[in-house]
Amino acid sequence: MNETRSELLYTRVQTALRTLQLTQMTAELDGLTAQAAANNWSALEYLDHLTQAEVNARFEHDVQRKLRQAHLPFFKTLDQFDFAFQPSVNERQLRDLASLRFVANAENVLFLGPPGVGKTHLAVSLGMAAVTRGMSVYFSTVADLLEQVARDARADRLSQRMQALCRPQLLILDEMGYFPLDKRAAQFLFQLVSRRYQKGSILLTSNKSYADWGDIFSDSVLASALLDRLLHQAVTLNIRGSS
Repeated sequence: MNETRSELLYTRVQTALRTLQLTQMTAELDGLTAQAAANNWSALEYLDHLTQAEVNARFEHDVQRKLRQAHLPFFKTLDQFDFAFQPSVNERQLRDLASLRFVANAENVLFLGPPGVGKTHLAVSLGMAAVTRGMSVYFSTVADLLEQVARDARADRLSQRMQALCRPQLLILDEMGYFPLDKRAAQFLFQLVSRRYQKGSILLTSNKSYADWGDIFSDSVLASALLDRLLHQAVTLNIRGSS
């Protein structure tokens, strides 16, 4: 290896080392050094492995950042869901949703059923699956969201809130229907669904059937218009079973 090539290689190695997080870099270097000695790697082979370690570290850092931004209430995976306890849930259908094609196609998913049947667990598990695929996710209960909307309205920040909620590739709205919405809240949700229509996915959970949404919104016309947009390209799963 000539001097110029050696200097270039050395520079690339030092660049890769600087971009690794300190704690992970130490562990990776120890392992890579042992493997390099055992397998008699060349300098270029060592660089390839080091570069892959850098890529993995960056990916893990990105996942951690997206998990923080998602505001998930807990971390649960689909494998932790007890399908045997809830036979009304089609496991094959859930596994298909976990492929996240619905997010790529800007489609919606709605989980309907009484409290305690696992709707939030399933929503969170799909949110986590999306994050680990590098997708942006945001989770909020409808109650928390509308409290925030009320504060934003007083501070004249509703447009900024709307923009923020339109950004994530997957928006999870949990617990629709636990209380009726006032006029401003109903109109904000309608505008949010309309703005995200065919542009970003919504995953929504509710304890109410669609026939009852007129009561939630106190306006059957507005509820019908919202459902038209929400259900145009959507999958609905009705979950029935024990809490």
